[in-house]
Amino acid sequence: MALTHITIRGAREHNLKGVNLDIPRDKLVVFTGLSGSGKSSLAFDTIYAEGQRRYVESLSAYARQFLGQMEKPNVELIEGLPPTIAIEQRQAGHNPRSTVATTTEIYDHLRLLFARVGRAHCPECGKPVRAQSAQSMVETMLSWPTDTKLMVLAPVIRGKKGEHRELIARYMRDGFVRARVDDVLYELPQVPELDKQKKHTIEIVVDRVVLREGIQSRLTDSVETALRESGGVLTVLHDKSPESGVRSAESKKGEERRDAGEKEKGQKTADGEWFITNFSQFASCPDHPSADMAELEPRTFSFNSPYGACPKCHGLGTEMDFDLKLVVQDQSLSLNNGAITPWAKAFGPFRKWYRRRLAKACSALDIDMNVPWRDLPEADRNVLLHGTTAHPRGRAKFEGVLPGMMSHFQNTESDAMKARIMHYMSEHDCQGCHGGRLRPFSMAVTVGGKRIHEVSTLTISAARAWIEALKLNKEETRIAEAVVREIKSRLGFMEDVGIGYLTLDRKAGTLSGGEAQRIKLATQVGSGLVGVCYVLDEPSIGLHQRDNDMLLKTLRHLRDIGNTVIVVEHDEDTIHAADFIVDIGPRAGDAGGEIVYAGDVETLKKSDSLTAEYISARRIIPIPEKRRDLDIDRAVTIKGAKQNNLKKIDVAFPLGGLICVTGVSGSGKSTLVSDILAPALANRLNNAALKAGDFAEITGWDQLDKVIEIDQSPIGRTPRSNPATYTDIFGPIRDLFVQTREAKLRGYQPGRFSFNVPGGRCEACEGQGVKLIEMHFLPDVHVICEECKGTRYNKETLEVRWNDKTIAEVLDMRVAQALGFFENHTKIHRTLQTLADVGLDYIKLGQPSTTLSGGEAQRIKLASELGRPDTGHTFYILDEPTTGLHFHDVEKLLEVLYRLVEKGNTVLVIEHNLDVIKCADWIIDLGPGGGEAGGRIVASGSPEVVAATKDSFTGQYLQRYFKPGKGKRSTRAAAKAEHAPDNKATRAKARAKRAAAMEEKKKRTPGLKIGSGGR
Repeated sequence: MALTHITIRGAREHNLKGVNLDIPRDKLVVFTGLSGSGKSSLAFDTIYAEGQRRYVESLSAYARQFLGQMEKPNVELIEGLPPTIAIEQRQAGHNPRSTVATTTEIYDHLRLLFARVGRAHCPECGKPVRAQSAQSMVETMLSWPTDTKLMVLAPVIRGKKGEHRELIARYMRDGFVRARVDDVLYELPQVPELDKQKKHTIEIVVDRVVLREGIQSRLTDSVETALRESGGVLTVLHDKSPESGVRSAESKKGEERRDAGEKEKGQKTADGEWFITNFSQFASCPDHPSADMAELEPRTFSFNSPYGACPKCHGLGTEMDFDLKLVVQDQSLSLNNGAITPWAKAFGPFRKWYRRRLAKACSALDIDMNVPWRDLPEADRNVLLHGTTAHPRGRAKFEGVLPGMMSHFQNTESDAMKARIMHYMSEHDCQGCHGGRLRPFSMAVTVGGKRIHEVSTLTISAARAWIEALKLNKEETRIAEAVVREIKSRLGFMEDVGIGYLTLDRKAGTLSGGEAQRIKLATQVGSGLVGVCYVLDEPSIGLHQRDNDMLLKTLRHLRDIGNTVIVVEHDEDTIHAADFIVDIGPRAGDAGGEIVYAGDVETLKKSDSLTAEYISARRIIPIPEKRRDLDIDRAVTIKGAKQNNLKKIDVAFPLGGLICVTGVSGSGKSTLVSDILAPALANRLNNAALKAGDFAEITGWDQLDKVIEIDQSPIGRTPRSNPATYTDIFGPIRDLFVQTREAKLRGYQPGRFSFNVPGGRCEACEGQGVKLIEMHFLPDVHVICEECKGTRYNKETLEVRWNDKTIAEVLDMRVAQALGFFENHTKIHRTLQTLADVGLDYIKLGQPSTTLSGGEAQRIKLASELGRPDTGHTFYILDEPTTGLHFHDVEKLLEVLYRLVEKGNTVLVIEHNLDVIKCADWIIDLGPGGGEAGGRIVASGSPEVVAATKDSFTGQYLQRYFKPGKGKRSTRAAAKAEHAPDNKATRAKARAKRAAAMEEKKKRTPGLKIGSGGR
């Protein structure tokens, strides 16, 4: 008999109160409820964790010894659980080599496509290349000057790790005498032991000849032998330069490694260098026979392999260099007033030395130090920045600001000094590959008229259009049919989850948590797995309502092919689309952890849960009775913004109100706010040195005192970081413990109660409370330390109590509990109150930052800022602050934002949540589409104005709240309000109906308790 439900009994993980639940399989299931109510505890820490544990248990004992023991979740019974896969909203790491294309394996398929049907061109002239025969190679060499000394080398190992002892021994047995190893020439018996962890290149010396009459036959034999040994390529070292010869110096390191006895007369030119020419049977240009060529294979197009990567940037595509906008931040300043920012901000004695040096140079070069930088002649600016060699008069020797800083950067041993200098540097495209990441030949291969790096710069939507329109001949179609089909399907799945605006070469580290999650989701859809339980954490994060429809279609597809899809979500559209809804509550923290409702959406609307109140519109987040009348003339204005897809737009941000920047996914919101506005303001107001995006001018910033950007990046990346340490209340808490009688008798100082230094902490886990277990082919997991049981401290430290609590027990308190515990300690209580105000009263003071969601981390930062002195002229920037928030929590967040605005501050939010957008004083809507179809201002003004704008997708969804142009609630919302004249009576009736339904279910299923074990 097939199992139809996932049966859970007695789940008590974290705040869950003995939850009993039957979840239907092969359905779209939504877990909802207040933030901190226990949704993730049930979905991830119970269901997914048990599925992962069972998978590990199914492995052999040999495999399990490498993975360690996974702790069983605190649950009595789980039956009918299929294999589980979690897709969480975590950032995709910070490896600069990881991109959207590599993460989704699309780049792997593109490499295969280009290797199989790519058309090679000469990287020098762009002409199509053809294969070279051994005879043509010999003819090329014979055309070189007579008496040229040659060494014919067979590259038998190219960029591969290993010691390669057996290979060297084999060539010794075959009679070969010499080899060039990593650019150093050795006799084979004298080749040193190679590091097996490093990549090596080994070239066997096949022959050494001098070009003269009658040498053709011998040279042909040598070339054919080299080609046979190397698989089709050879390298020739020669001491005289033909026009096409490429000079290749042996490294100094190699010189040092070579013994004196290894140097033989005639092996090197007089200046100690060889010329090198490469030949290949696979492709060559008749006009440039020595141009960099290689066999077309997948690794030729890999920027993670030395075989395909650009040798200058090693496949990164970028290099660090000084940014003139950071070196000269204010062009209205003169040299005397500090136009050269790094010199003006230097430490006292250095600043005086720089000033004397600058004055001496300007005096010799007739440069006026009182003229604003922007008014100096370009030649004078060049000589100051780059040195006297760039100055036409050239009368004085002056190193230049940039060469001097670079020399200091390269030669200093101080990490602090390097960090200071790097403030004035930014990433630029590599001058060798111009951002393409690959070697010249790899970037000269085309498919359908495009090179692989050109395909990588396309958006997912544009790449899909390119692959759909790709025309191949009959033979190419036969070869590439399967690869093309796979690329098409993967690109299609990614478009379906609403990320068609992302470029394939977008770095994974720049993706939001929501974007990274949807990429993983698209990858899973492409895998075609069946019979799996997927657990997703708010996949709608960062999605406009228009794009959310495509996401829901993907989730339904996963369900329809035979999977169970469990989604932790607050989005109203997702809740309405669910087959089965589990509402967890009734409140957060210790007041949550119970099943308030389990069933379909129509029955949910009739229940009395807090979620039902909002879903049924019995309770709504009210639109302000009167909006603030913002003065567009009192604004911060960005002019000529043209970073990424922005179309050289001018944008005014009115001050003194709540501003929402909206638009479909990929329309340019983050580029405008996070890449341009935030760093531009920080550089001027906060004395920062940040790289700002491309824009012409910013005005109105002088009306502000400071800018505070509160993003969703983690507050820490290890279990050591927690809300108490981030909000600076851990210090005062430790001081309280130091003042206790027991601590004084033992001579304990505040450091005794720190888990970051030896003394009072548990040394088994070094104060982390958990130990990291490497799972190898599974994600690493943290397990509770067996020594301290997760308390972080040793036994002696835990013997000290304040108000009958140990330091570990205090860190284990939730904010709501700690509010009462520290009510007589103003500083601690004030910070705790701000945490509660932003809806975080359920989190624990010592909760590791690694367990916090992006939304929770952002609200902790917001609470930390709220606790600081306020000037009333602060510009706050928040990126989707409603992430992870229930309707009720959104209402509380709005109250906090209102409070900031009422003090005279400006609050700007990037947001998709309509409940926040409808309450804004001013909306800036970008679009109309994503990617290249976006980057323009579609509408700007009050929510009523945007709702009346036909071209605005945001406006179309806002119309449900307004009659266009009238500012009233929509007829839909009004009708819902009219159909609930007596909310109190309705709720009472719903409670009675729910109680009856629960009793009926108990009768049908003996022993089943819906909700907590004690209800």
